[in-house]
Order: sequence, then C-alpha cells, then structure tokens
Amino acid sequence: MDEMEEELKCPVCGSFYREPLILPCSHNLCQACARNILVQTPEADSPQSRRASGSGGSASDYDYLDLDKMSLYSEADSGYGSYGGFASAPTTPCQKSPNGVRVFPPTVPPAAHLPPASAASLAPVPRNSCLTCPQCHRSLILDERGLRGFPKNRVLEGVIDRYQQSKAAALRCQLCEKAPKEATVMCEQCDVFYCDPCRLRCHPPRGPLAKHRLLPPAQGRVSRRLSPRKISTCTDHELENHSMYCVQCKVPVCYQCLEEGKHSSHEVKALGAMWKLHKSQLSQALNGLSDRAKEAKEFLVQLRNMVQQIQENSVEFEACLVAQCDALIDALNRRKAQLLTRVNKEHEHKLKVVRDQISHCTVKLRQTTGLMEYCLEVIKENDPSGFLQISDALIRRVHLTEDQWGKGTLSPRMTTDFDLNLDSGPLLQTIHQLDFMQMKASSPVPAPPILQLEECCTQNNSATLSWKQPPLSAVQVDGYILELDDGNGGQFREVYVGKETMCTVDGLHFNSTYSARVKAFNKTGVSHYSKMLVLQTSEVAWFSFDPNTAHSDVIFSNDNLTVTCNSYDDRVVLGKTGFSKGLHYWELSIDRYDNHPDPAFGVARMDVLKDVMLGKDDKAWAMYVDNNRSWFMHNNSHTNRTEGGITKGATVGILLDLTRRTLTFSINEDQQGPVAFENLEGLFFPAVSLNRNVQVTLHTGLPVPDFYNARGSMQ
Repeated sequence: MDEMEEELKCPVCGSFYREPLILPCSHNLCQACARNILVQTPEADSPQSRRASGSGGSASDYDYLDLDKMSLYSEADSGYGSYGGFASAPTTPCQKSPNGVRVFPPTVPPAAHLPPASAASLAPVPRNSCLTCPQCHRSLILDERGLRGFPKNRVLEGVIDRYQQSKAAALRCQLCEKAPKEATVMCEQCDVFYCDPCRLRCHPPRGPLAKHRLLPPAQGRVSRRLSPRKISTCTDHELENHSMYCVQCKVPVCYQCLEEGKHSSHEVKALGAMWKLHKSQLSQALNGLSDRAKEAKEFLVQLRNMVQQIQENSVEFEACLVAQCDALIDALNRRKAQLLTRVNKEHEHKLKVVRDQISHCTVKLRQTTGLMEYCLEVIKENDPSGFLQISDALIRRVHLTEDQWGKGTLSPRMTTDFDLNLDSGPLLQTIHQLDFMQMKASSPVPAPPILQLEECCTQNNSATLSWKQPPLSAVQVDGYILELDDGNGGQFREVYVGKETMCTVDGLHFNSTYSARVKAFNKTGVSHYSKMLVLQTSEVAWFSFDPNTAHSDVIFSNDNLTVTCNSYDDRVVLGKTGFSKGLHYWELSIDRYDNHPDPAFGVARMDVLKDVMLGKDDKAWAMYVDNNRSWFMHNNSHTNRTEGGITKGATVGILLDLTRRTLTFSINEDQQGPVAFENLEGLFFPAVSLNRNVQVTLHTGLPVPDFYNARGSMQ
C-alpha cells in the first residue's frame, strides 16, 4: 500500500487530505487548502456579472470558457497569481507547498476571530472568487454557495482513515495535550481513544457516560472499520440524502433537486444501481490494468537482467577496444621513431654543411682582414717608387679577393627549412572513419553503388548526383552516404545520408572542381566507395532576386529580375545565390528614377535588416547614391564621398572579389571611388535597397569589367 500514499496527499499542502473536496475537473483539494488558493476576480469581468447583464448564455456554474477569456492566468505559468488592481486580492508574498505549488494567503479575515472548530469551514468566501486546480490548471469561478458548492469526497476520507490505521504501530490517545500516550480503551459511542489518565478525567464512569460501551483499542479499530457507511447529503439541500444519480451531470442528487426541476430533461437513475454499475466498471478496468502491471513487473525484471548483462559485456568489449587501440598506438609509435631518425639525420646533415661553411668563411675572412690591414699599412708609406713597385700586385689581389666573396660565398649552402613533409591526411581520414562493424553479420555488406553519369550535372553553384546499386546485386541496402571534397582537393565530408538515390547539393563555390563519391550501408556494414566523379561548377553566376527573403513591400516582375517598391521607405531585397569564394560581377540598370531618391547597392548577410537602407546595420556593405554623388556605408558609417550620381538609364556595377576579399563599385562602367571595402570573409548575397521612386533590373553572368582587369595587371 506504500505506492498508494501519493494518491492520498493534497497537491497544495503535501499532507494527507483533510475534508477533501471534489473539483469539477475530478481532482481533489483539502477544504482549507482550497480556501487558501482562492483569488478574487474583478466583478465586472466575472461570468456571473456578464450573465446578469444579459451578455451570457446558458452556461454551467463553472464556466471554463468564460474564465479563459478573462486571461487571468497563463497556461505556461506553473503556479497561481492574484488579479492585480483589487484591494481584496492577496498582496503578501506567496508560500510554497511541499509539492512545489505556490499558495497565496487567504483573503478572508484571520480565523482567530472564529471558533477553532469552525474557522476553516465557516469563514465567508469573497464574492467572485476564483479557484485554479493545482494539478490540471483549470480555473473555476465559485458561485454564491462558495466552497459548499463542491461535494466532499467521503470515499477518499474513508480510504485515508483505513490507510492511516493500517500504518499506525500503536493506537494513541486522542486527548493527550503533548506526547500522546498509548490508548487503553475506545468509547464506542464517543468514537474516541483514551489513555487511562484521560479516561478518568474526560470520561468518568458515572452519570450519563456510565452507559457508554468501552472496548479494547484493537477491537475499537475493527468496529470503526465495520461501522455503517455515512450517508452523504445534498450540497444544495443539506437535510436531504442523495438518492438518485444524474447521468448527464454525473452527480448524485436528492428528490428535492428533482422536484425543483434542475434535472428535468436529464436521464436520472437510482443511486444504488449506478453505484453497483460503476463499481463493476471500475473492477473490469482494474483487471486490465492489473494485467498491464503484471507485464510491467516482468518487463522490469528483464530490464534489470539486461543491466547486469550490459555491464559485463561492456567490460569485456572495453578491454578488447583498449587492446586494439593500444596496438594501433604501438605501431604509430614505432613509425614515429623511424621518422624521427630520418629527421635527426637531416638535422645532422644540415648542421655539418652550415658548420663547414662557417669554418671556410672564417678562414677566408681572416685572410681578407689580413690583406686589408697590410694594404692600409702600405698606403701609409711615403716612398713613391717603392709603393708603385707593389701597388699593381696588391690591387689585383684586392680585386681577386673581392670577386671570391661575390661568387655565392655569402649565400647559405643550406636552408633552415626541412625539406620533409609528412603526409598524414590519409591516415587522419582513416582514423576519423574508424568505426564499429556489427560482429554477427546476418547478411553481406552491400556492393559499391554506381554513379549514373548521364543524370549527374551542375548548375550555378549546385550539383545534382544520381546513383544506383549494381544490376545483379541482391543484398539489402539500408541507405547511402554521399561525400564531396572541399572543391580544392581537400578532405571529403558527408553531404547526404539517407535512402534516396539522388541528391542536389547547394551552396558550393563557383568556378571550382569537386570530387564526389558514394557508398552504401546496411546492418552488416558499409560498402566500398563508388568510382570518383569530378564536377565543375559554373565560372559565373546566373541568379535572380529572391521573393521569399525580401521585404513584403517589394514588387517583383520580369521573372524576378526587376524590382520596385510600394513604400516611400527603403526596403531590402536579396539575390537568390550566395557567394563565399571566387570573383563575381553583376549590374543593375536604373529603369526609373524619380524625385532624387538614394537607392543602395552591395552585398549582405542573409539576416540583414529588411526595413531600413542597406548598410544601416553590420550585416551589409553598400554604396548609396543620388543624382550627384555617392557614399559607402557599413554599420551606419558613411565614408568616401565621391562625385557622380545616377539617372534613368544608368548602370551600377558591383564587383565582389573574395580572392582578394574586396568589394568595388562602378557607375556606367567607370569605377566609382576607391576600393569600397576590404577584408571581407564569409557568405554574401547580392542586395539592393530602394523605395517607390526607383525601379531596377538585375543583369548577371557578366565578365569582369576592364577597369578591374587593368588594375589587376598593374598590381
């Protein structure tokens, strides 16, 4: 029965239910806890006030829909808050129950002014009070009956009483003020357990109490269990017992409720018959649940056995894996030692050559220095005839020595760099691909797929590849792995994993050569790679404007090559193709130019602001221009004012060189200002910002202009 204890505890206070009430949502609350979480709502917004004013329909006393419209609570909130702006709403900090539910202090006057026994049940409930179930978060508006409108859960009370009695180690006196002593008797009429001192003091064997029957505590507990069940009374008519059951409302009712016509159009049945019917239905439901619980217990045993087996297999498998990796590491260490030996030999050879050259240069420098000192001394002599006798020979020796120093003598015979390059790429790729294969193979590994060359193609910076299994292969294939290199002969990377036999890869570099390969896999393992396929992307880009990413005010025409705007504010539109590598040039012709606006042209990130001029944020690099001059702008910083503007019929060119990482602009095929931006890196999309006074048309697939080719040749 220990598992049942959570069912018997209130979600607010965390203790066993005391005087539990049944909410319309079928959950339970202690009566005192229900009063604690009451919240007063504005009278003008309550469902009752709206029905009184004639704006409502025939709704139930607990109108969930009306309360939802009041928006008192957020369904994302895990607790309860008071309605702000009303003096009667709780203003003190909320408390927290053991179950984590936030509980507001009661809004009624302190219970100290009421008799202790009736303080919780008789305290008045404020008008228009609201109660929110702490379990399902459904909100209820109380009617004029207040909490008395909710029936008491007497069955739950009985279950809690029996549970507490079964868990009690010994029956205790119910009248001891401090530590209760063990009870010695139980009065059958008073239904109270007494210890000897309390019995003599509170239940003397004289007067009217002498006729009461006193029982041993254990027998008194049994008599309590066997006592006839309490008959519940109607919440609307407290003197009437429940005798019938309304099937539509799903509540017990009394004869007076029926006479008043509250359930006149509803199906009503005898309470006893419905009691037996629902008991039967609950028993049948419990039989099915019992079977599931039995299956769950067996499943738990199976899982616990699996835990033990997994732990044992894991230890064994880890030991095997460590041994295999250690063997690989040993082989790598041996190879490392061999390579280090070669490096040391190269090191010794370089040192020997350099040291020999140092020795040779040292001797030569000493001889040169001696000759220089001798010549200086000869120059000091004042004998002309003697000087002339040896001067020619000395001059020849000086020139000869100078020539000897000039014939590569002052160039190192050995470089400091090691002419060794360790090609570890294939090994690293193999290590990265090192993976587990299923040990118990139920079917062979698939054969390598065949790339269908007639269906493989490239368009702009996209590549489409198609493949199939060999015609005679009957091995089951679970999927395929498509790999491409980086377009520069680098490592391969996975670009698709799935069951399809065709894939289009977007976002490749323009004017690049890619290698592609594909392999198949199933539960047994992975096949070998297919033959390599080489793909060449377009040298130049053909693209149009992208309606999906543009501002909603932008107007498209001419197959999305021409754009204008229906707003006087600047709006941004991007091209469909992004660039991250290579040299790209496109132009925009000015079809309409009214009232001297400032359109902006350039490149931008995908997440650039679309409702301001291009270049206002740090996601765009642009040139904005009017009819007289232009400026460069990035992150709202204006630079390089340049004379020369645009008119109708003008052409603006944008040249993005991601090799040099620069952006350059032109007007009518002449460069406009210096290089606009440098150190560009990443993915860039062509971009334009304009308003309703401008219309432009995009021209793509163009060669690089002459002014840029001339500048490149000069550099």
